[in-house]
Amino acid sequence: MEYPRPQLRRPEWLSLNGPWRFTFDNDGRYGVPSDIETWPLTIEVPFAPEATASGVGDTGFHKVCWYQRDFESRPGPGKKVLLHFGAVDYLAHVWVNDMLVARHRGGFTPFSADIGHLLSPDGNQRVTVRVEDDPEDLEKPRGKQDWRLEPHAIWYYRTTGIWQTVWLEQVPQTYVRRIRWSPHLERWEIGFEAFILGPIADELEVQVRLSSDGDLLVEDRYRVIRGEVHRRIALSDPGIDDFRNDLLWSPEHPHLIDAEVTLLKGGEVIDSITSYTALRSAKVHRDRFLLNGRLYPLKLVLDQGYWPDTLMTPPSSEAARRDVELAKAMGFNGVRKHQKLEDPRYLYWADRLGLVVWAEMPSAFRFTTRAVKRLMREWTEAIERDYSHPCVIVWVPFNESWGVPDLTATQAHRDAVHAFYHLTKTLDPERPVIGNDGWESSATDIIGIHDYDNNPHTLRERYGPQVKPDELFDRRRPGGRILTLDGYPHRGQPIILTEFGGVAYVNPQDESHRGTWGYFSHATLEEFEKLVLALIDVARGTAMFSGFCYTQFADTFQEANGLLYPDRTPKIPLEKIAETVRGQVEEGALHWEST
Repeated sequence: MEYPRPQLRRPEWLSLNGPWRFTFDNDGRYGVPSDIETWPLTIEVPFAPEATASGVGDTGFHKVCWYQRDFESRPGPGKKVLLHFGAVDYLAHVWVNDMLVARHRGGFTPFSADIGHLLSPDGNQRVTVRVEDDPEDLEKPRGKQDWRLEPHAIWYYRTTGIWQTVWLEQVPQTYVRRIRWSPHLERWEIGFEAFILGPIADELEVQVRLSSDGDLLVEDRYRVIRGEVHRRIALSDPGIDDFRNDLLWSPEHPHLIDAEVTLLKGGEVIDSITSYTALRSAKVHRDRFLLNGRLYPLKLVLDQGYWPDTLMTPPSSEAARRDVELAKAMGFNGVRKHQKLEDPRYLYWADRLGLVVWAEMPSAFRFTTRAVKRLMREWTEAIERDYSHPCVIVWVPFNESWGVPDLTATQAHRDAVHAFYHLTKTLDPERPVIGNDGWESSATDIIGIHDYDNNPHTLRERYGPQVKPDELFDRRRPGGRILTLDGYPHRGQPIILTEFGGVAYVNPQDESHRGTWGYFSHATLEEFEKLVLALIDVARGTAMFSGFCYTQFADTFQEANGLLYPDRTPKIPLEKIAETVRGQVEEGALHWEST
């Protein structure tokens, strides 16, 4: 079992994953743990009750559910015990030994509680969790979770309750609560921030040690001022590009810098963590995307981040790693994580193996003041959680006007997109932000276009060299939607085809497949392969685009438009996809004719 928080690791921790007592509370009869007399079910945490891997596998409507388990913990002298939840969907109340210790709203972001003062001296402890997750509430961020009983079109089964790791760790009374890394490639510096929690003594210091492949780069100490440290760490500039490139992170060369962060009091170590960072920059310049100051065509695949038996939860860290490896094996240099804030274990493997990630906020589907407040709170927490991952290169707060459906007519909807764009730029000035991906763009660093035309010839003509950008934005209406709002013309930003393809194919011998939905489909694997590769070839070879994102990585429940089957078996040989994505196919090899 890997540490659940890869960028702030301590040696003393205990996973609470495994069997928990479980019950639904559809009538809301229970208010506190002592109200529950019997626990009729057992659930395997961290899998949601809708997932078959949980042992419950109940996909019905359940507004409230409860969890409980016993555990053993005896904190060491002078230690605190922190109880962590990776993600609980949606409103969680947590009791330890029948004392309420935490309340958290938001289905995709972590929270924790200090429980050491409530633990029983004999070491036998009990944790109880109540989760409220109204399946019909369209004002909360829910992403692809269906509000109907059965999944339809592009919506999937709900995820209720605990769906990421629950774990304990022991920390000293004063400890490093959070760190943040900010690469500044232009100055050959790494920004470092540390936030300390607990009694703050005058003699507190933080020591930072950075190393690359075992070679020491930096060893510095900083005085803690009012519980915080904010420094820019200057590295020795190798000068020559060849040496510089060895230290830079990219999908082709995912070089990470190992970090040791130590909290000292009067020179004595009181807390020690390990982490990592990287030197890389992600920018836009005029009409192109730059990685590390160089033109970098983005070759992405849209990834829903679901597994057949575990829903949004990776079956294991190895399964998350395998998805990263498969995306790279297909020639893609990145993924657009769609309507999901991904498990940190996936982001760790994207950092480690080299895959860029577009981080997208799961949408709410009604526009109300409550929905906006909920989105803003959770989006802020998401940026804080994932800020230091080098793989994350773009933030996307809205997709296809979901949750802001009247952008062309209602000022408040436009203001919401602008507010989230500027909030994101304020919290992270270093990464590009797409205010609303797909169409109806206004405040944005990149113009994302969603176009599911299934004819490669017309797609090539629509975006070919004979088409000027102003003509595209004045006349073209992919999906029947305007590409930019009135008053927000194209200002030279990069144009990326951020959704296209969506071709469905289902193996007729696979009786387990749950549906055949796609934007269009082919009955034979040969026809499917020809069309998919031809569409990718057009997107890759179109000079107007700074990149593309093919829909999609794998079949997801009734959506059969993946390059892979649900079990991640390829529909097309991986090397064929990779040759097309990378542009290594001989001219004429992808001849396609409409039928």
